[in-house]
Amino acid sequence: MIAIEIRQPGEPEALVAAERPRPSIGPDEVLIKVAAAGVNRPDVLQRRGFYPPPAGASDIPGLEVAGRIDEVGANVRTWRVGDEVCALVSGGGYAEFCAAPAPQCLPIPRGMDLIHAAAVPETTFTVWTNVFDRGRLLRGESILIHGGTSGIGTTAIQLARARGARVFATAGSAEKCAACEALGAERAINYRDTDFMTAIRDLTGGRGVDVILDIIGAEYLQRNLDSLAMEGRLVHIGQLGGAKAQVNLTPILRNRLWLTGSTLRARAVAEKGVIANAVREHVWPLYESGEVRPLIHKTFPLRDASEAHRMMESSAHIGKLILITDS
Repeated sequence: MIAIEIRQPGEPEALVAAERPRPSIGPDEVLIKVAAAGVNRPDVLQRRGFYPPPAGASDIPGLEVAGRIDEVGANVRTWRVGDEVCALVSGGGYAEFCAAPAPQCLPIPRGMDLIHAAAVPETTFTVWTNVFDRGRLLRGESILIHGGTSGIGTTAIQLARARGARVFATAGSAEKCAACEALGAERAINYRDTDFMTAIRDLTGGRGVDVILDIIGAEYLQRNLDSLAMEGRLVHIGQLGGAKAQVNLTPILRNRLWLTGSTLRARAVAEKGVIANAVREHVWPLYESGEVRPLIHKTFPLRDASEAHRMMESSAHIGKLILITDS
């Protein structure tokens, strides 16, 4: 099969197409003939040498795929050869074939093609477990989503809105702010010319928001804490703005705030299976009804993975970038 290797950590040209043997699968896995694979920010970090795959995972980048099952493990009873699925994986997505744990596979939502389905697993699993599980966002509450036009952001805006929350977002241009509002944000704040903390205070009458989903980290930490309402929850899923910060703890004490976060890749298959079941129950109906939809900015041939990474690092995209195989 053709797969995309990281020859050595570095710039996008470090991604090179190479011939690899098809992955062998364990008794609880399936082998997927990949039609399309999502490109995500962790792939860029892995390419640059900052996010190595967990023990036992493929060294090939790629955390989500969609395609048809080509082989099933001896213990697998939930899937059959020929089933169309999308899957969350810990690596190996940038290839013509990818092994996936059976519990991390989901059927393609009715009415969705394989290319759009490849844009779903990583963002949907991440948003569900962080916004609705760890963040405990409820109907009638409010949320601020940083990076509103990222794959995570576009998914979070739609899901939060569909489940009855009041949604705010940040983005870096007027075009991106308009895109956030078209997806369901009540107001998108251009962080380049407006302080989001001041804007949130004004928009909520000084109360603050109940949940913040943050990909920035240290740079935003104090302003995030100061933007939360009583019993507010700050959920960290990235640290593009740094990992260490000195903060004033007073808002945490005064407003009884919760500070949490998570990563997804290294979690056990059983944990990811629980998330998959929740996503299938609560989110799949929204995809199938069209109330929530994956937003794809651009597709690339698998061999052009380096070009997809250049676009990812430019932050010029709105929504997901997808690699398409020739198979």
